[in-house]
Amino acid sequence: MNQEYERIQNLIKKAESEAVSGETCRYRLGFHIMPPTGWLNDPNGLCQLGDTYHLFFQYSPLDARGGMKVWGHYMTKDFCHITYAGAPFVPDASFDRDGVYSGSTYVDDNGMHIFYTGNAKLSGEHDFTTSGRRADTVLVESRDGIHFSPKQVVINTDDYPEHYSCHIRDPKVWQENGMYYMVLGGRTREDEGRILLYTSADLLNWSLLKELAAKEHFAYMWECPDLFCLKDKYILSFSPQGLEKREFMYQNIYQSGYFVSDYNPVTEDVVFDESRFYEWDMGFDFYAPQTFLDAKGRRILIGWAGVPDAEYFNREVEAENWQHCFTVPRRLAIKTDEHTGVTKVYQQPVSEITALRGERQICGGNAVMELDSEYWDIECNGLPEKFAITIAEGVKFSYNGSYLALTLTEETGCGRDIRKCLVSGVHSVRILVDSSILEYYVNDGEVVFTTRYYKREKGTKLAFDCGNADIALYPMGRITVDAL
Repeated sequence: MNQEYERIQNLIKKAESEAVSGETCRYRLGFHIMPPTGWLNDPNGLCQLGDTYHLFFQYSPLDARGGMKVWGHYMTKDFCHITYAGAPFVPDASFDRDGVYSGSTYVDDNGMHIFYTGNAKLSGEHDFTTSGRRADTVLVESRDGIHFSPKQVVINTDDYPEHYSCHIRDPKVWQENGMYYMVLGGRTREDEGRILLYTSADLLNWSLLKELAAKEHFAYMWECPDLFCLKDKYILSFSPQGLEKREFMYQNIYQSGYFVSDYNPVTEDVVFDESRFYEWDMGFDFYAPQTFLDAKGRRILIGWAGVPDAEYFNREVEAENWQHCFTVPRRLAIKTDEHTGVTKVYQQPVSEITALRGERQICGGNAVMELDSEYWDIECNGLPEKFAITIAEGVKFSYNGSYLALTLTEETGCGRDIRKCLVSGVHSVRILVDSSILEYYVNDGEVVFTTRYYKREKGTKLAFDCGNADIALYPMGRITVDAL
């Protein structure tokens, strides 16, 4: 450990010791993972080592509006009881002095192999897109997930393809057929979004295998890439920047989504059809998801419940000196619609969170309720052709027989207005209600909407205009968070 590491750690510990909590913080979350203090964004290094899940995250502990980027670290065995293990990676080296940026973890019998992007800005006049920025790929290793080796650069910025801009980042690493592979998100000098696919025999020496691209121009930057298999389909996930907003798609400033391929992009020449890009989440607050495979064989996704550069805001939680959170962990499954032949990835909250449920309550399809609890898991089945569900008198989720709409008032949405999604029919909706975030899972996770919201009253107000639907409500307990 060097002096800069110790200096930064002291700043973080001071900020965390002064974190505001308790009854004065109305919007701190019950069962969503949030930062100890300050700002959280991308989930990083998600993995399972032994019986413990490790959830690293992009963390700016000194400023709720962002700033110095380090990695925070949570550990859990069940997603309900969480241990905070501090901030193991901070910008204390020349190659990451301007931020420990996003990355992933590959786990084998030797433990964790953690890869991230080291951000370093050069002095002088630069735009930091075509010049002035280094983005080395860095490796750190750990046998136990608690003690970490020194950092080492395994791909130097000077070795990236010359036709790329300074924006290359977010390594995701896996093993396949005895070789290691890495995808990196990139932006060419011609403002074309791409993914660079590297290969290695030893996790140390990497060579560029190919570039992955769409048939036509599709955004200027592809961030946070991920490539994995569900059954016999290959899923290429990433977060494109620069898509034109439309009424029923690409409604946020930046998107997150995926392509489905019958062919393995590692071994086959696959060019992706931009018309077959599906968004992970249609709500206001979702970006930079990452997946991992756990010991039960589940492919689990966690997203950042936020969006960079959004035109809406979170001043209410900034006043509590924190901002953003994770979505709940989501188990992925792939399904093909028997009528349309379209294959999509479905998302459902992992089963572990049902351990937080209290006693089941039943209400009618046209109920109006004022409940004491802040936290709920609501299941709506047998929905009519048209319906509406309103939460906190300011968040309306409705279906008109053609499209779903998530609509927030100015007061409750803080700049969030409406998000729409075309759906041929809706038979079920599951809603996770936390004190300042909502997640809607439609048709067993065919479509998902995530949004932050800011109610003015304690408890939860609900209004259902759902005909004869079956509605079950479960009060939710809080996750516990302890220090290591």
